[in-house]
Amino acid sequence: MSHRYTAVPTQGMDTATAYRLICGVVVPRPVAWITTVDRDGRVNAAPFSSYNYVAHSPPMVAVNIGTRQGVLKDTARNIRETGWFCVNVATEAVMETMHLCGADYPPEVGEPEALGIELLPGTVTPVPRVAASPIHMECRLDQSVTLGRGLNTLYIGEVLAFQLSDAVYDGRHVDSVKLRPIARLGGPYYAALGEIFHRPALQRPPGEPAAETP
Repeated sequence: MSHRYTAVPTQGMDTATAYRLICGVVVPRPVAWITTVDRDGRVNAAPFSSYNYVAHSPPMVAVNIGTRQGVLKDTARNIRETGWFCVNVATEAVMETMHLCGADYPPEVGEPEALGIELLPGTVTPVPRVAASPIHMECRLDQSVTLGRGLNTLYIGEVLAFQLSDAVYDGRHVDSVKLRPIARLGGPYYAALGEIFHRPALQRPPGEPAAETP
């Protein structure tokens, strides 16, 4: 198949166009439903799809949080001030509630309280977890990195504890099919797993012992 390409230079590109293109191209993106706590103990919950894991020893995740009209979002401010956050894995079952957490609530309004989201206490951090999510990653801020023109900051957190529901975890592996995670696409769209393709692993996972020679 041959393609006809449209060249779109980024020099001088406005923020809205750049955001639309990068979000349309980098797909699908996992969704981090992040809970944080402010200095007054108010719990915030917000979804972010510029997110992934960035290290495995120790396990670390990173989320890019942009400013809104030059002002820090509640999640970013709370992470900076307290150094703690929790990533609650977003699934099909919680998609609607998670999506509503993306609305622009004022700082004095916590999404869990406003939307009636049940919370569980953190086990190794002071940040509550979303009870409806089957997987939680309790994180401590390791470092933050300002990117580009300063509108985006990458927050890198070390995962201090995984909380894994036995509905999706067998003691060794997480069953992605049972997990039913959702992903973000460009524009106002989410996606489920859809068709799954199997290919044999060509390399051993990090830390996996070599197979014994018969």
